[in-house]
Amino acid sequence: MTTSMPQDYDQPHIPVMPSEVIQYLNLQRDGVYLDGTVGAGGHATQILDHLSSNGRLIGLDRDAEALDICNHRFGASARPISTHQLSYHRFPEILQKMEVPAVNGILLDLGLSSMQLDSDTRGFAFESEGDLDMRFNSESGKTASELISNASDEELADIIFQYGEERHSRKIARSIKAMKTMTTVADLKEAIRRSTPPQQRHKSLARVFQALRIAVNGELDKLKSFLDVFMDYLSINGRVVIMSYHSLEDRMVKHTFRALKQAGILNVLTKKPIVPSADEQAQNSRSRSAKLRAAERIA
Repeated sequence: MTTSMPQDYDQPHIPVMPSEVIQYLNLQRDGVYLDGTVGAGGHATQILDHLSSNGRLIGLDRDAEALDICNHRFGASARPISTHQLSYHRFPEILQKMEVPAVNGILLDLGLSSMQLDSDTRGFAFESEGDLDMRFNSESGKTASELISNASDEELADIIFQYGEERHSRKIARSIKAMKTMTTVADLKEAIRRSTPPQQRHKSLARVFQALRIAVNGELDKLKSFLDVFMDYLSINGRVVIMSYHSLEDRMVKHTFRALKQAGILNVLTKKPIVPSADEQAQNSRSRSAKLRAAERIA
């Protein structure tokens, strides 16, 4: 392990619903699969266990730190995986470069990793410290602090209401904009403290941080771009599995699958979203909001 690696590199990464992911992907030993949010390689490990040396796994992620961990995890092995620092919605670029016309399965896990949430330098969680960054790719784009600085009260309130579904969005936005400085997690927490009732503050904190993270990273726009094109690169009988952690994301996946089913292209395998078992939720509290939807291309 090099000194540039995160301190928690040796700590186990817990993938959400691993057995359900494997079940719904229906992995073929010689198949080609895309993990669009490969992260530290939690689900990738499970997928690779089911592939032969003739199979292939293509992993994408915007987070360079997570990819470093993933590459260290598999770098010395002969496992058939290649990783690329790129957002999942741009996966066609990678497939075209690799001359892969279609894949047998696609996995997206749209949640944050424990490494990201626990980081004191990324600003993803209100339990953390440090700068108000929130970018998945820390080398490009505006930080949360810059987004807040450039937004008007009304624009900021709309972000908090639309992406966080927070009823106190107007008060919170005014409080945020009234702060003398807004560069750290502590600054944002203080603005929320000043504008929310104490009995609901924990939920408000979670919603505001979630909303800003979604806005900073353009998460819903990227998901829409992916949903518009993924069918063009999924082989007949290929499976797509998507795990979301936000009602807006889940709704987008649900409506897309339904429209493709009505068009006779896709068979929806999950009438209702699959959620983690009670045991898994007890062991991994961060899995509680996960919803898994899966479908198979039939035409």
